[in-house]
Amino acid sequence: MLDLLKSHSSVRLYKDEPISDEIFYEMLHAAQHAASSNFVQAYSVIRVKDSVKKNKLAELSKNQKQFDSAPLALVFCADLKRLEHAARIQKKDIRAGLTENFLVSVIDTALFAQNFVIAAESKGYGICYIGGVRNNPELISEVLELPEFVVPLFGMTVGVPDESNEVKPRLPVEAILHEDTYDEEKYERILEDYDNIMKDYYEQRTANKRDNAWTDVMAEFMAKNRREYMLRFLQSKGFLKF
Repeated sequence: MLDLLKSHSSVRLYKDEPISDEIFYEMLHAAQHAASSNFVQAYSVIRVKDSVKKNKLAELSKNQKQFDSAPLALVFCADLKRLEHAARIQKKDIRAGLTENFLVSVIDTALFAQNFVIAAESKGYGICYIGGVRNNPELISEVLELPEFVVPLFGMTVGVPDESNEVKPRLPVEAILHEDTYDEEKYERILEDYDNIMKDYYEQRTANKRDNAWTDVMAEFMAKNRREYMLRFLQSKGFLKF
């Protein structure tokens, strides 16, 4: 299991081999056993089988290549709608607009999705998370007919890999582990070493070679205003109102 976890790399090209419903449901059931805050299980996943909708999802997420070859296309959603129904049975209203409830639903969805990834990779499948679903969340919500209190967080393609990608070197454990207090003084030294590691990786990997350090890429990424419409969209779906 440890070797499996350390072998992950994104797969964006798949063989023309279907995934049976039996295997899909088996992986989905395993994914459901992820931890859940207060056992709310505040997530849903949409399997997109209709070719027209799948193509529209690919277009709107700007990830045509992944969706074109993937036998399994999924959209993972933070979902408080089911909890609204549960509360109605008890003649109560939910506080969907609370920031805490939004965080719970996002964390629950991420844990559920990552459990699904581990299940899929354990069976020899490859996956790619599609954050591009947030490029057009309103239109994707319309395509998938998502109601209030349900928001698409990310997509995922799944299938038998038709490519082999090198595993990216992660930050050293020292960078992400702090003992008793948060220590930022170590970052300059650690990041300088990590930049050299990543530059070697980018220069030597099989595809998409480039001459970048990790801090170069991250600085450019984090300096841009991205998806500024997300707050308005989330509030339109009933989240983050309080």
